[in-house]
Amino acid sequence: MSNRRTFLQRAVGLGAGLFAAQPLLASATDNHRDTASAELIKRANRRPTPGFNRPTITVDVGDAPYTMDGDTKVFRLTAQVIRRQIAPNKTITLWGYNGSAPGPTIQVNQGDHVRVIVRNELPEPTSVHWHGFEDTIGFDGMPGISQEPILPGESFTYEFHIHQTGTYFYHSHMAMQEMAGMLGAFIMHPRVPYHPSADKDFVLHFQEYAVLPNNIVPDTMKMEFNWLTINGRSGPAITPLIIRQGDYVRIRMINLGMDHHPIHIHGHTFYVTGTEGGRIPESAWWPGNTVLVGVAQARDVEFVANNPGDWMLHCHLPHHMMNQMAQQAGPMTRRDFPSYMQRGMRQNMMGLSPLQKQNMMAMDMSPTVLHRQVQEIAPNANDVPGFPQDAYMEGPMMDMERDPMLQMPELYGMRPGWSRYFQGMMTLMRVLPPEQYNEVVERMRRANRANDPYAPIFGEDASRRTTEGA
Repeated sequence: MSNRRTFLQRAVGLGAGLFAAQPLLASATDNHRDTASAELIKRANRRPTPGFNRPTITVDVGDAPYTMDGDTKVFRLTAQVIRRQIAPNKTITLWGYNGSAPGPTIQVNQGDHVRVIVRNELPEPTSVHWHGFEDTIGFDGMPGISQEPILPGESFTYEFHIHQTGTYFYHSHMAMQEMAGMLGAFIMHPRVPYHPSADKDFVLHFQEYAVLPNNIVPDTMKMEFNWLTINGRSGPAITPLIIRQGDYVRIRMINLGMDHHPIHIHGHTFYVTGTEGGRIPESAWWPGNTVLVGVAQARDVEFVANNPGDWMLHCHLPHHMMNQMAQQAGPMTRRDFPSYMQRGMRQNMMGLSPLQKQNMMAMDMSPTVLHRQVQEIAPNANDVPGFPQDAYMEGPMMDMERDPMLQMPELYGMRPGWSRYFQGMMTLMRVLPPEQYNEVVERMRRANRANDPYAPIFGEDASRRTTEGA
């Protein structure tokens, strides 16, 4: 009886405590909503939804054009060998689509009938798998099961009726072809736009390559990667995401490589709103500032860009925040004296082609840069266990903002020296106050670049400026 009475007393006391704690728990929940998620929730509840979907922006890649055949949207993809400059002084040979790796983004609307004609200009068979599509087996893209492989010089036509919505992708179903760059995004916009609607909607691809310093062709059999890319470029050469302060932003992240990538965004709290399986119900969104994008997965994140600044977006795996850092390359940057580096580089470049020599200089090792690097380390650095770690991998070694590849309007107004510690799978998310944003976008518009992925925002932003001035 004593034990039973004690148990009941404790149970009643615990229950009373829980009832008493309810206001405190509610208060804690309210405080959380008032801090991390308040702006997102308020925006979601009060923002009117436009009657159209804003197109996604895939920087450094762009979209696949289409023609109409009656009510059918017709896209054409050509599988081919391409050259891709992924960083200053680093050009490699990849396999891709329509002259690009990743391939161009395909954008369609729910309810569309879509035809994709794939032509194979590769020296071997290929096929295209449509990742996440719920469609007929005949167009799944698995050679030998759903179709015959597409032989060199031949074509295959895929047809889909789009009933899904979300972030999907296409890729070769030959594994090593995928590792050589053969993939692209397939965005299915909803018939009725998502709520909240996005002011900016970006697509980012995460890939990795193993390329020896004196080579231009990735080794797709390697498991150690020394070039980490976003949309086919490595930092600091990736075109930034240009965002107006106050914009509601959606970023669609796609990973088709060999490594998982924990993607971290500085300065903002986002909500994960979608996967490669489509849109997540709003009640199941979860907040964070880092999201793990696993192999063959997509993650959509959304947030209000209310915090101005040049913010980082990057993979948080340490080895993914460097360029050219593999066992084959690392020792060249880890010698005690910069003169050894220069001498070694000259010796290693004897007998190489011009492009191979250019690729050997993918990191700036000029005397001025090396002298500056020596000035920034402690006099006793060589006596410190573990040295060097970052000193000969980053810093002045990557002082490249004068390189022609980085002379893009999206980088206008950046802090001098910004590229010094900027490598690998990292890019910029530039959240700009209206006046600075308008200046950068106007410079982008005046650049008049062919097939500019940012082109859809130019007219819209001009309209917003007119409205503000009224």
